[in-house]
Amino acid sequence: MRRVLRPTTVAKLAAGQIEFRLDARGDGVVLVFHGGHVRAGLALGEEAFDRTILAPSRPGYGRTPLSRSIEDYCDLVAALCAQLGIDRVAAAVGISGGGPTAATMAARHPDLVERLILLSAVSFLPFPDRLTRLGSHVAFNAVTERATWAGVRTLMRLAPDAGLRFMLRGLSTVPSGTVLAALSDEDRAALVDLFTHMRSGRGFRNDLRPTRDVTAQIDQPTLVIATRTDRGVPFAHAESLASTIRHATLVESHAHTHVIWLSPDWPPIAARIRAFLDTA
Repeated sequence: MRRVLRPTTVAKLAAGQIEFRLDARGDGVVLVFHGGHVRAGLALGEEAFDRTILAPSRPGYGRTPLSRSIEDYCDLVAALCAQLGIDRVAAAVGISGGGPTAATMAARHPDLVERLILLSAVSFLPFPDRLTRLGSHVAFNAVTERATWAGVRTLMRLAPDAGLRFMLRGLSTVPSGTVLAALSDEDRAALVDLFTHMRSGRGFRNDLRPTRDVTAQIDQPTLVIATRTDRGVPFAHAESLASTIRHATLVESHAHTHVIWLSPDWPPIAARIRAFLDTA
């Protein structure tokens, strides 16, 4: 079974502390910003990039403390790249809630970031809706988030199919039973492994803070990939990113869920990503 949990390292730089994972896989480096409830140690959908992966934990996740601003954090990531001897990255990748960070990284450090890839990514539209925001402050605050994820882990251990149905309801507009039936045993196991290792820390509530829209400042070639059946991040976010970033191309996935790399059409999309990374 594919295991999502990988070892990480902590760098203590003049600009601050940051947790990261560096997986050497090939020529070139892709800088991956994962989404909500996910830290650097969780590897998600990265095989498509066919490059060395640098995945830092975003502020409040894992062992990366909260930053004063998203701009300060992006400067810290740039300092980490310099410390590691990385002077160019083939792409900054923003997955889900990591979208605004990847976009800000591209806008703020164009000499470092050659391309931008946004997967099921949050845009700069208002997000999430009011009801979800209120629920998040209840379930994922500093007191409750540990208990919330302990409950998820217990459910995944005792009744994994029921646990997957429960979690998938928030990730797809398709009935969760239909989504579950379409998943292979390997994909089900990967999702159980993912949900078992998720934590919010102080990061998810930090993600709910508004972020300055930098799309007008992005000049790099950009791929925006999303599915219309994503309940976690509505397709309108992909449409907004594709329409406001100058050199953006929108690729529509036919995945049933927010987790678009667990879909029958992911192999051709992954091939398109690799071709995009190979362009001069």
